Amino acid sequence: MRARQLGITLGLGTPGELNAITDVPGVRVGHTTLKADIDGKQVRTGVTLIQPRAGEARHQPCFAGYHVLNGNGDATGLEWISEAGLLTTAMAITNTHSIGIVRDTLIALERERLADPAVYWCMPVVMETYDGLLNDIWGQHVQPEHVRQALENAEGGPVQEGAVGGGTGMICHEFKGGIGTASRRLPAEQGGWTVGVLVQANHGKRQELRVDGYPVGRHLMDIASPFAERGTPGMGSIVVIIATDAPLLPNQCQRLAQRASIGIARTGGGTEDSSGDLFLAFATGNQDLPPADYGRKDLPLQTALHMVNNDHISPLFSAAAEAVEEAIINAILAGEDMTTQEGVKVPGLDTETLLEALHKCGWSMPRQ
Repeated sequence: MRARQLGITLGLGTPGELNAITDVPGVRVGHTTLKADIDGKQVRTGVTLIQPRAGEARHQPCFAGYHVLNGNGDATGLEWISEAGLLTTAMAITNTHSIGIVRDTLIALERERLADPAVYWCMPVVMETYDGLLNDIWGQHVQPEHVRQALENAEGGPVQEGAVGGGTGMICHEFKGGIGTASRRLPAEQGGWTVGVLVQANHGKRQELRVDGYPVGRHLMDIASPFAERGTPGMGSIVVIIATDAPLLPNQCQRLAQRASIGIARTGGGTEDSSGDLFLAFATGNQDLPPADYGRKDLPLQTALHMVNNDHISPLFSAAAEAVEEAIINAILAGEDMTTQEGVKVPGLDTETLLEALHKCGWSMPRQ
């Protein structure tokens, strides 16, 4: 069950129809999930792919920006976004040791799709979190066919959460974590825009876990930690992708990405040295940016743009913070028990246990 199905309403904003990143028109998500035992090794990993404009980011680029809260992580393609402010490819999330093969495969697939010698290059955005407790990460089991499958699986509509795609082997606040999503839709007088979020949650200590502001983690410490024998509580990372159909400029996208930090902090994360906390935001509100076909001679000298005035941007910031907070809780709630190769249990946080902890903290279900 997701947070709202339990009566946990995080913040004052209104979710989109699906309460998912795909509430932003044109955004698609696809997963490839690997769960197998190969040569005596446990494989629990995969790839999650996000398309910003129904697969047409090269021909219809988006303005984008990113923010790093803590840099113990890796990503490709971000320096060009910092320089040009443009997102021109699909994005993918995987495990730490598979970031290279995913990037290389996305380049090959782009070349295969375009088959145009005038297109010089592409720089896909690929991000990662570490799944080495549950997955044979040194085996680098993600292969080109898995990236292709994730691309073929990309679609709008409801988004699978939990132990799927890149989130398959992830741990969050010492519970099973993974992929989570949520959205917020602003009222018409604030622009009517949608902010959608997808997280790969693999971070946080249990004692710090908060839900709707309540310190539930303190009431869950009797559940055995998966890090009792190996690793350190709080190790890992979180990747956040924020999408919006508001007309934002690159620096405004960067500012929106920064607000992911607030959603993470509200759930008790964001303070670990060993966590790579990387966030990217893109905006589809400007529809007529020139295509990213570098070398073309027929592109216009100028392009007319729209932007949200900064005096009216705060509701988008609030929406992003709320959606990130809810996406993290959804990722945890979607997690189910999983066991490491050594037989150590990574527990899922079942709904009864969470609700009991919330009630111990003084929480009561809001009236409808």
